[in-house]
Amino acid sequence: MTTREDCLALDRADPLAALREAFALPDGVIYLDGNSLGVLPKATHARLAKVIEHEWGTDLIRSWNNAGWIDLPQRTGNKIAPLVGAGKNELIVGDSTSVNLYKVLSAAAMLVRVDAPSSRRLILSERSNFPTDLYIADSVAKAHGLELRLIEADEIPTQLDERVAILMLTHVNYRSGRMLDMAALTGAAHAAGALAVWDLCHSAGAVPVALTACDADFAVGCGYKYLNGGPGAPAFSWAHPRHTARMDSERLRQPLSGWLGHAAPFQFVPDYQPAAGIQRFVCGTPPVLSMAALECGIDVFAQAEPLGGMAALRAKSLALTSLFIELVEQRCAALGLELATPREPAVRGSQVSFARAQGGYAVMQALIARGVIGDFRAGDPSAPAESPDLLRFGFTPLYTRFVDVWDAVGHLLAVLESGEWREARFAARAAVT
Repeated sequence: MTTREDCLALDRADPLAALREAFALPDGVIYLDGNSLGVLPKATHARLAKVIEHEWGTDLIRSWNNAGWIDLPQRTGNKIAPLVGAGKNELIVGDSTSVNLYKVLSAAAMLVRVDAPSSRRLILSERSNFPTDLYIADSVAKAHGLELRLIEADEIPTQLDERVAILMLTHVNYRSGRMLDMAALTGAAHAAGALAVWDLCHSAGAVPVALTACDADFAVGCGYKYLNGGPGAPAFSWAHPRHTARMDSERLRQPLSGWLGHAAPFQFVPDYQPAAGIQRFVCGTPPVLSMAALECGIDVFAQAEPLGGMAALRAKSLALTSLFIELVEQRCAALGLELATPREPAVRGSQVSFARAQGGYAVMQALIARGVIGDFRAGDPSAPAESPDLLRFGFTPLYTRFVDVWDAVGHLLAVLESGEWREARFAARAAVT
């Protein structure tokens, strides 16, 4: 049976252990919520101070040129691109995931409408996809005369037919942590004549992603989870070069045609001409402070490259999640927890979810009071299949240690065995869970 000393030995042998020093982790906290909000990189303080005091405070508007503010969306995008298997100048940063999804889904719907104006009427997605994706897809469907159809993940291959215009999926499910086979499902969508749009919010920086190799069509992702860009960090958009080349040649635009997506924004002409390539997916002025913070989070991945890069991070992620599953099932057996995350490593992201029929929210609040920070996701009573309340635990290999896993499970055991989660204070629902 694994011991705490075994976990300390794993930490001593961990080739990625030094990366933890790049982050400002508070004392007395075991942070297992990087799948919701990443930790503050130490470099961010100094970077933002420089932007505020010198670039903004001293150089003022000159910094759009002198400090390269105007290039931040593409420069930051080029740093994210290798993490998701995209090429240089194919990925752009700006706006939120919801806004970016609206842009790329609308572009996909427009391309399908040109090629198949009447026969393809469905946007197909997973029922347990993150709600914002479904809400945005519903808006796009209504705007383009399409229908959003929700199915279970295992039904996707059998539902792809000549009626489907777009397959929209999240690579790693936000509830279960299940990772879908991007290559296989994209291939199945293409075989049926549909386009594939992927949400990478729970993938980018956590698991290797190969957008180009998988022949995906469009993708979006956020900057505040595993990329450690800070709360509300800008998101990113990616389009396969074949689509941006087609949009160039046919002078097609995405729906939010803002001024910085113009081919010549500083000519200030009244008619819109889309910029070439992925630049057309930029809308408004970049948020310089939040982009500077995001760039600090992404720069940590450059430190991981000589240590094995994303492959090494993925190997550690799987080791951490496997250890957590093993220890919870050994030490917390018969205490009302049921694994809701795939056991098979190949289909598991970088989180572990356990279902609990009673008091799931209170259990998580009791853990947080002890300094073990995960989060809670309520079940969906309207779902046709069982959708239980979940305790979610995220494992960010850049800074999570094996001993953190051991200690977190010890606190979970104490919370459940003692019944302290039954205290009234832990049942009071906060606005954010």
